[in-house]
Amino acid sequence: MLKKNDYCAVVVSEGLKNLDGSFISESGLVDAFGHKQLGGVAPIIAKLIKDNLGYKYHWALADYLQRAARHIASKTDVDQAYALGVAAVNMALAGKNAVMPIIVRESDTPYRWAISEASLEKIANVEVKMPRHYISEDGFGITNACRQYLLPLIQGEDYPPYKNGLPCYVKLKNLSVSKKLHTTFNIA
Repeated sequence: MLKKNDYCAVVVSEGLKNLDGSFISESGLVDAFGHKQLGGVAPIIAKLIKDNLGYKYHWALADYLQRAARHIASKTDVDQAYALGVAAVNMALAGKNAVMPIIVRESDTPYRWAISEASLEKIANVEVKMPRHYISEDGFGITNACRQYLLPLIQGEDYPPYKNGLPCYVKLKNLSVSKKLHTTFNIA
């Protein structure tokens, strides 16, 4: 690519592993669930490129960019996010604990979904990987089956209102309210 275009972009997952199966970006720390803390794969790969190939580089970490991109969220995503928030508040007001709201896909064509609840005991610390048949044979793309699964999730536009070129977001008043829930929770 460098010979053809004089530049190239490399995208690397924090989950990238060495041949021995260890994570390249493992920091040596572990979280409360015992998962290895990852972070910093970009500067490691950039240094390898510089040291082994002699090329200049610039690396960037997307990280919060995609998390803060409400302005390009799909209508489906926004509708589901609000529905999950409402369900979570209703569960808390009903005195439920150790559960979380989840999205259940009811139909692909037409796409239909509903909110349900799941026990944290059954889903906390459980890793669900992308099904292999969703990943292209070369590992660098997705299959039509994956595209069909993902397509309903990105449908519809739902731009926030703008004023003077900036998105208008709700500003919380942070007013105190009377306590409605019990002071103790039984989290299993």
